Amino acid sequence: MKFIDSIEILIRGGHGGAGSVSFHRAKYVPKGGPDGGDGGRGGSVQFLATNRVSTLGKFRNRKVYAAPSGEAGQARNRSGADAKDLILQVPVGTIITDLDSGETVADLNLPDATVIAAEGGLGGQGNARFANSINQAPEYAQPGMPGQERRIQLNLKLIADAGLVGLPNAGKSTLLSKVTANEAKIGDYAFTTLNPNLGVLEKGERRILLADIPGIIEGASKGAGLGLSFLRHIERVKVIIYILDLTSVDPAADLRMLRMELAHYNPDLPERPGFIILNKMDEIDYDEDFATELAEALKKEMKGLASDIVFLSAKEGAGLEEFIEKIFSCFPTTTQAEKMLAIHAPTIPESTE
Repeated sequence: MKFIDSIEILIRGGHGGAGSVSFHRAKYVPKGGPDGGDGGRGGSVQFLATNRVSTLGKFRNRKVYAAPSGEAGQARNRSGADAKDLILQVPVGTIITDLDSGETVADLNLPDATVIAAEGGLGGQGNARFANSINQAPEYAQPGMPGQERRIQLNLKLIADAGLVGLPNAGKSTLLSKVTANEAKIGDYAFTTLNPNLGVLEKGERRILLADIPGIIEGASKGAGLGLSFLRHIERVKVIIYILDLTSVDPAADLRMLRMELAHYNPDLPERPGFIILNKMDEIDYDEDFATELAEALKKEMKGLASDIVFLSAKEGAGLEEFIEKIFSCFPTTTQAEKMLAIHAPTIPESTE
């Protein structure tokens, strides 16, 4: 399924069932009183965050989602049944926004998180409710109330502990595939990765959720390429890992550009903790003087932020242990991956629409 991380849809709560107009009739009770029952409540539209889905793609071909209506009331004071809620499953990390008011309805950033986004309408009262000493035989009942209707936008922002940020073909996907079970697409050409990828990095009982953000190019913060879509997924991470290509003409300039694009999108991003990876050691003539000189230039670009530098070759596997030690040292307390794994997803099946 195509990776889709932003979409607009219309949701509508179910209509409440109408109240009943009815009068009791029996063999020996020719003029029985009103006995019309109440209508049932319409179903609500709920969203459920789950790890069972990873994209908003299922909403691509259908733009309106309506919960079922409540049943009408019946004679003999029988109320109509309430309708079942419509439960729509979305990926963990989905933000729901009301398009008309701009209000954030919910940020479903944990498994099992739910929200009622459109309330079902109340059922109408039957004529039995309106009988009194003055009007003992009311011939009217309430219609059911319409359900709440909303135009909403669903935006997915990946939930990850750390994000791999770099230019196209810097080796992010290769690194992710080497240290996690993720089987990302890998190739020797730019823009191999067109969708964000997630992988779980494990060390003993500890886990880190690692995101490979597709290659950022100059102007990404202004929408160049698919930049805005890519940058959205870096907003939640706690640690940013800059991956630079040692075969680049000027790795320091590459780092400067990456940090500038992050700052233009969200000024907070370049201030987050992180470190630098210099990848593709196997493709250069490495020496200590070169490494020292380059490290000093890169630290200047970090503008005083503490930033260790790890030299490695993701392709050959060199330096991976140092990388793993470094990234786990950035998370002395419980990670997002560990929190998510501690939560059991519910077994509620998605409603059939």
